[in-house]
Amino acid sequence: MKVLPAVMSALDLCLGRPGPLGGALHPRLSTALLKASVLELTVLAGHLLLYPSGIRQERHRPPHHPDDSAALVARGEAQGDAAVPPRLPNPTSERPVVLLHGFIDNRSVFVLLRRALAKEGRQHLTSLNYSPLTGDIRAAAELLGRHVEEICARTGQQAVDIVGHSLGGLIARYYVQRLGGDIRVRTLVTLGTPHGGTPVVPVLNAHPIVRQMRPDSDVIAELREPAPHCRTRFVSFWSDLDPLMAPLEAACVDHPDLHAQNVRVTGIGHLALPVHPAVAAGVRQAIDTEEEIAHMTGSASVA
Repeated sequence: MKVLPAVMSALDLCLGRPGPLGGALHPRLSTALLKASVLELTVLAGHLLLYPSGIRQERHRPPHHPDDSAALVARGEAQGDAAVPPRLPNPTSERPVVLLHGFIDNRSVFVLLRRALAKEGRQHLTSLNYSPLTGDIRAAAELLGRHVEEICARTGQQAVDIVGHSLGGLIARYYVQRLGGDIRVRTLVTLGTPHGGTPVVPVLNAHPIVRQMRPDSDVIAELREPAPHCRTRFVSFWSDLDPLMAPLEAACVDHPDLHAQNVRVTGIGHLALPVHPAVAAGVRQAIDTEEEIAHMTGSASVA
């Protein structure tokens, strides 16, 4: 869920009109909403500039190692030798991280998060674009599954971590929970994902994938079904100022069979979740930890 609903919600908040959060607001909350709305509009403006750069599907680039060039020359595989096929990266102990965008968006939404993860030494970072014309969460989840299998074959790893924003998190959860993806996904981090479904922005109901994000959809019903053997760890970041979630806790993972941690983020809205540095730090911690996380809750305060 992206540009149109985000603009509408941000304008409602900035102008003081009733929106998805509804009702009269306390002055402190009004100030927080105003700040969050200004940030949302700023993020939106920057993202619109970057959007064209992420339209094309990402091409794989093996991680760079300082001695790669010398090794290639020594083996007669210098760049420009058309007879030499591209080499696969050597297997490492680092799990690849897959980034999955939200509705009517593309991989450009993760520019800052990707930079933050790379700065901490993450080399195996990849993004997947699915078409804005995609009309079925199940079909998108199957596409994700094929992408994950290709990554594992290419890197020599048995599992990946996934970070999904908004609809991207729901697609990844369906893959994990309903298509056997838990064997390949160690940790699934979601940012503002409508795990419980959300009824906001009814004007977009014409799009079939939006209807699948409604609380009464067949997809949401499937995700409520038992999943006693699911091995994936879930970390869900939800914002107390996210106008696209109704109720706000719809962005939490609430399932008795899933190992889930719900992290509350304060002071930012839906669009800012994948770009804010405090959230990026939380994402790094979520995918770096080796500890088991049973049914816990957490919080993160964002100015």
